[in-house]
Amino acid sequence: MQLDFPFLQLVFTGFISLFPAVNPVGSAFIVDPLLSGLNHTERKAASKRIAFYCFLICTVSIFIGTYIMELFGISIPIVQVAGGIMICRMGWQLLTTDDGIKKGNKETAQPDRGDVENLLFYPVSFPMTTGAGTISVLLTLSAHGEDNDISKHLVKLVALFVAVLLICLLIYICYANTPRLIKRLGPRGEQIVNKLSAFLVFCIGMQIATAGIRALLRT
Repeated sequence: MQLDFPFLQLVFTGFISLFPAVNPVGSAFIVDPLLSGLNHTERKAASKRIAFYCFLICTVSIFIGTYIMELFGISIPIVQVAGGIMICRMGWQLLTTDDGIKKGNKETAQPDRGDVENLLFYPVSFPMTTGAGTISVLLTLSAHGEDNDISKHLVKLVALFVAVLLICLLIYICYANTPRLIKRLGPRGEQIVNKLSAFLVFCIGMQIATAGIRALLRT
């Protein structure tokens, strides 16, 4: 079977395209306040769950994402606007507390493992790690070519699947080891990182929502 690009090049292209949309390194710092209160073992377990949820989101987006969105009549811009608003809300809550998620109101202060479990899929996995931007990239990369060559399309899907696996592995590594890096910064450095992360959460939400609004206005 003759391919336009080698398989490994397709995997590399998929990985490079997904990396800025997922941004596992930056996202690890952004979601760290939401995973506070977990010891190292619990943190690793939570990171595995997050990586697994991200894998499911990406896999569904690759194979049936287009059909699901068409079924419910949902467009990517709508997903961007809704996801952006939710991220903005969370970023604002983190910014306006005395110490991020740790010193919020009584309901959210000192989150235990059960509380963190409820956050792992929403909003940590979606939309903070794999959101509308990631879904847009996956839908674009998995689109069927105009030549209707089924074999080439299947090879492209397999390569994209492998790229998703690599991204999810990187998500696990980054999320599981972020506390070690923050610990080296000291208490004051941790507070600074948390506040900067909260501000970035708010900015990312604004960016996603603005992109969705612009897309809606163009259409």
